[in-house]
Amino acid sequence: MNSWAESTLDALQRTGRRNSAARRAVIELLDRQHCCLTAQEIFDGLRAEGRPVGIASIYRSLEQLTRDGFVQRVDVGSATARFEPVLEDEHHHHLVCADCGKVEPFADPQLERALHKVEGQTGYSVAHDVVLRGVCDDCSG
Repeated sequence: MNSWAESTLDALQRTGRRNSAARRAVIELLDRQHCCLTAQEIFDGLRAEGRPVGIASIYRSLEQLTRDGFVQRVDVGSATARFEPVLEDEHHHHLVCADCGKVEPFADPQLERALHKVEGQTGYSVAHDVVLRGVCDDCSG
């Protein structure tokens, strides 16, 4: 099975999008993450890997990937946008530490069932991303 990065790069090529080194680097880094990242975190991660990509190129790539539906912008309540791949077979929500700002993914089948129940009761098709705030183990100890 293809990784999200491979599928995304193939889809971009089929639609005639330019395969820039910056976009490829952003896609490959996002594919290895377990949760959403800021553009600055992507920039820092690529620099640490020896892949110098300008911050403006990262923002342009994220904007285009979001418009094309490959990446979603995640609002965790801070002024800084976070981004993660759109995965068809995986869905998670986010825990945010109120002290240090760390963001971690979580999944809860019971929560998903409750949200689907709301859909059935209301007739709405509910798109959702739950963000829970609290204090992480590092900050509470």
